[in-house]
Amino acid sequence: MAGNVKYISAKEFEVILNDTTRRCQFIDVRGQSEIDIVNLGSRFLNLPLSDINQWMNNGSLNKDVDTYVLCHHGMRSARAASTLVSNNFKNVWSISGGIDAYAREVDPKLRRY
Repeated sequence: MAGNVKYISAKEFEVILNDTTRRCQFIDVRGQSEIDIVNLGSRFLNLPLSDINQWMNNGSLNKDVDTYVLCHHGMRSARAASTLVSNNFKNVWSISGGIDAYAREVDPKLRRY
């Protein structure tokens, strides 16, 4: 049985993102036009929430590693994380407040929209 979605603050997530030794996967569920405005780099897979049924079980993701999901404000990432957990992904975190919170709390140089 799958567990529950976990939530992580932007400040806590900064530590995870900067730890390049950690085995995990990062998913940005925003659309390409949003990614073009601002993103957190190439470690993130751009897998739009609108296509979750196509990418979730296509074999490109590891259900057993920690998975961190990002969107603009945290609503879509929470939905995506919940869907992943329901499909047997083991450790899934939604980044609270999304990239907007990350820009406000961690890296004010990031563009906000």
